[in-house]
Amino acid sequence: MAFNWFGSQMLRQAKDMRKHVQKLLDAQRDILSPQAIGGMESALKDLQKGIQEKAGDEVLNKQMLSLHDAAGKWLKPYPHAGIRENVEVLLVALAVAMAIRTFFVQPFKIPTGSMQPTLFGVTPGLYTGNQPDCKIPGALQRLWDFWIHGYSYNLILAPEDGQLQALKPPVKALMFDLKQQYEFNNKWYTVWFPSEDLFQRAGYVTDYGGKVMGVHLMGAQQSEGNWSETPFLKAGEPIVKLKTVAGDHLFVDRLTYNFRHPKRGEIIVFETRNIPTLPGDQFYIKRLVALPNERVQLGKDRHLIIDGKRLDASTPHFDKVYSFDPSVPPSESHYSGHVDTPRLAPIFADSLDGVQVRPGHFMVMGDNTMNSLDSRSWGDFSRTNVIGKYFFVYWPFSERFGWAAH
Repeated sequence: MAFNWFGSQMLRQAKDMRKHVQKLLDAQRDILSPQAIGGMESALKDLQKGIQEKAGDEVLNKQMLSLHDAAGKWLKPYPHAGIRENVEVLLVALAVAMAIRTFFVQPFKIPTGSMQPTLFGVTPGLYTGNQPDCKIPGALQRLWDFWIHGYSYNLILAPEDGQLQALKPPVKALMFDLKQQYEFNNKWYTVWFPSEDLFQRAGYVTDYGGKVMGVHLMGAQQSEGNWSETPFLKAGEPIVKLKTVAGDHLFVDRLTYNFRHPKRGEIIVFETRNIPTLPGDQFYIKRLVALPNERVQLGKDRHLIIDGKRLDASTPHFDKVYSFDPSVPPSESHYSGHVDTPRLAPIFADSLDGVQVRPGHFMVMGDNTMNSLDSRSWGDFSRTNVIGKYFFVYWPFSERFGWAAH
């Protein structure tokens, strides 16, 4: 008999239906009339009796139809049932996605070039008439370039003779920039769905109120003082003509460090919370170079010295960092070791015997040590700030795609 009970498809359907209708009745009990409650309970009892007595398929089918008719008569229909079901599915999917993001892997975009050439940040490039690739491609080519290579193009032409005067902060919608306004010849214009920091990457320099003060001579990556007055443009000349290479988008492994401590040389992502001179609401990515209680020195040969031991290309995770030719001067976005200058490493300037890492703290440095704001400037930070470690570059499809970085 037990085998017949488990093997009966009709019996399983009857049991599932009874449980489902019972839940609906319990949820609506406070808004139903006594007559409706009595009618539903009577139909439920009949089906429950048939289940307990293991009635035949024909009897169970009649009782299920009777319960269906009672539910249609007495229970109140849920408004917009289809929409409610879709919303429930969406909420479950979001909950699962948030759980994966919180406990397993988290997507992360590299905004700056401090880890180049290991991992690339957003790279703007101004077009000029002398460049052979100054022509912006058509729509299909732009779509291909974006999804495959991470290239995006921006072209804003002067509506009349004049100058760019001021910029307003972008208006955000959810996580995206919806629009941004700019002032040209005392008239305001709107750019819809602008690229992040569009005008700044095009080289424009503004004050805190948004007034345009000038433009970088060679584009947005130049030093603060290397800029000229805002140019006077003729109608049809470009205010912005920009090609941007998206920074590497990667997954951060948030699981591993729940089971072990970070190791020297691993590329980690951390919060800037409570780090002096840094905004407290950002995430940085750097290479872990020093662990708690270690003494760190910057050697004149561009090698780190940890507790008296010099790191070199044989140190795990530092083979590329120290692959430079000592006879070649350090240069930006090339492996040049760890450079020591008063501008880049102020906390080491007055510490001939090095800097001591505090207990429970780490030191990190970017691989692009000619242009990296890191522990050489602001020191160590609490290991509780660590989010996770580099895991996988998923976009764009460059030579760094996958697990190439180390």
